[in-house]
Amino acid sequence: MAETRQVKATLSLKSRVAIAVTSVLVLGGVVVLIAALAYGRQAAREAYDRLLLGAAADIAGTILVHDGVAVVDMPVSAFELLSLAPDDRIRYRVVGPDGKTLTGDEAVPLPPEKDGEGSTFYDGTFGTEPARYVAFTRRFAERSFSGPVKVIVGHTLLARRELARDIAQNALLVLGIAGAAMAVFAWLVVSRALRPLQRIGAALAAREPTDLTPLSLSAPQEVAGMLASLNGFMTRLQRQSVATGNLIGDAAHQLRTPVAAIRAQAQLAASETDPVKRNRIVNRVQERAAGLGHLLDQLLSRAMIIHRADSEPAAQLDLRDVAVETLEACDDLLVQAGLEVELQLADRVVPVRGDALSLTEAGKNLLINALRHGRAPIRLGVSDGPTVRLWVSDGGGGPPAGSAATLSTRFAGAGRSGGSGIGLAIAREVAEGHGGRIRMNHDGARFTVALELPRMSG
Repeated sequence: MAETRQVKATLSLKSRVAIAVTSVLVLGGVVVLIAALAYGRQAAREAYDRLLLGAAADIAGTILVHDGVAVVDMPVSAFELLSLAPDDRIRYRVVGPDGKTLTGDEAVPLPPEKDGEGSTFYDGTFGTEPARYVAFTRRFAERSFSGPVKVIVGHTLLARRELARDIAQNALLVLGIAGAAMAVFAWLVVSRALRPLQRIGAALAAREPTDLTPLSLSAPQEVAGMLASLNGFMTRLQRQSVATGNLIGDAAHQLRTPVAAIRAQAQLAASETDPVKRNRIVNRVQERAAGLGHLLDQLLSRAMIIHRADSEPAAQLDLRDVAVETLEACDDLLVQAGLEVELQLADRVVPVRGDALSLTEAGKNLLINALRHGRAPIRLGVSDGPTVRLWVSDGGGGPPAGSAATLSTRFAGAGRSGGSGIGLAIAREVAEGHGGRIRMNHDGARFTVALELPRMSG
C-alpha cells in the first residue's frame, strides 16, 4: 500500500488574522496611550492654568491705592477658584513696583523678567514639590502711586497629574473596548470569508475517487482564482486519466486478435513438417509481428501526444522545420517503398506556437498514411496565410465519399491495407490541442490532408 503523505498543518488563517489584529491594536494602543498622556497633560495644564490666572486676576482687581499706598483686599472668589484643586497646596504673593512684597509669602519665586502688562506662566517649586505659578501684572499710573504691581499665585501639581491620568485611562478604556469589538468582528468576518474554502473542501471530500469533473461553486474573487486553478488541474488530470483508460482499452481491444493470430500461426509452424508450408506460415507470422509492432507504436505515440499536450510548454516554432523533421523521420519508409517525396515549403518563416515533437508526430502520421494508401507523386508542404498549413497530398482518389469525416476517429480505418486506424486520430488530436483542425479535400486530381493551425502573430 502506498504511503500517504500527511499534510503539514500550519497556523490557521483565523489565528493569523487574530494575531495580526491584536498586534495592530497593541501597537495602536501604545501610540494612543502616549498621545493620550500628552493630551491629558496638556489639557490639565491649560485647565488649571486658567484657574491660576482667574485667581490672580481676581486678586489684582481688588488692589486699591489709598494715600499713596497699594492696599490688597483678598477676594473670596480667588480662593474658591483655587479650591477646585482640593489636594494641592497654594500660596500667593503681591509685589509692588519697588520689588517689595505687599502681601503673601515672600518665598514665592518671581517670574522671568517681562515688560508690559499681562500674565506669565512658569514652573517652580513649593518647598520640595514641583509647582506651577502665574504672574499677573497690573500697572498703576496715579499721581500718588505708579508702576506695575505683580500678583503671583501658584499651587502644587497633584490635581493636574490626576486629571491627566484620568484622561489617559479613559482613552485607553475606550480603545480597549473598541479593540475588543474590532477583534470579535474581524474573527466573525474572517470566519465567514473562509466558508468558501470549507465548502470546497467538503465538496472534494464527498466526491468519488473517479469523479474529476470541475467544481461548480460560487466563491469570492480571491478564492475564485484558486478554484479555477483547481478545476484546471482536475481537467488535466481527467484528460490524463481518460487517455490512460483509452490506452489500456485500445491495447486490450486491438492487441488481443493479432497476438492470438501470431500464437496460432506459431503453433501451426511448430507442427508443420512441410518446409514450404512452414516458410509460408513463418512469413505470415513476420507480417503479423510487424503489424503488431506498428500498432504498438501508434498506441504509444497517441498516449505520448496526449501527455505532452498538458505537460510540455508551447514554444515558438517555424512550421517549415517541422516539415523537414517529418520527412527525415520517414526516410527508412521511403527507402523501403522506393518512393520520393517532393518537399514544398513557404519562402519565409511560418510561425506557430506549439510542441515540435507532437507536430512532427502528426506530420509523420499524415505522410505514412499517404505512403500506405495513396499514389505517387507524394508531396509534403507548408503554406502560410491567416491560418498556416502542414499538408500531405498524393495522386490517389482519397477515401470513399462520405467516409472522410469519420477517418480521424480511433480505429475508423482499421484493416484498410494493414492500417491500424490511429494515425489520423493522432493528427486530429494534435491539431485540436494546438487550436486547429484536420481538413481533407480532393481537387479532382490529388487528395490532400492538412493540419490547419492558427498563425502566431508578431
